[in-house]
Amino acid sequence: MAKGSSINGNGGGAKGGNASYSVKGRGEISRSKLVKEVKQGKHPDTHIYKRNGVEYARNNPNHDKPDNIND
Repeated sequence: MAKGSSINGNGGGAKGGNASYSVKGRGEISRSKLVKEVKQGKHPDTHIYKRNGVEYARNNPNHDKPDNIND
């Protein structure tokens, strides 16, 4: 599956959160679907971040480049 750097947040969520993500080679998928896939281990360079009770996908730390899904 996709590595974190091939995942981009699309915004559109409450208070600036990502309601969906674009995954290289797959197109747009919902936040809940990506979170489920990350939990299943399908995106090894990505983890789940919970803010105000809502789960989001976030890249794992990487010392070589900025590590934000939206970069």
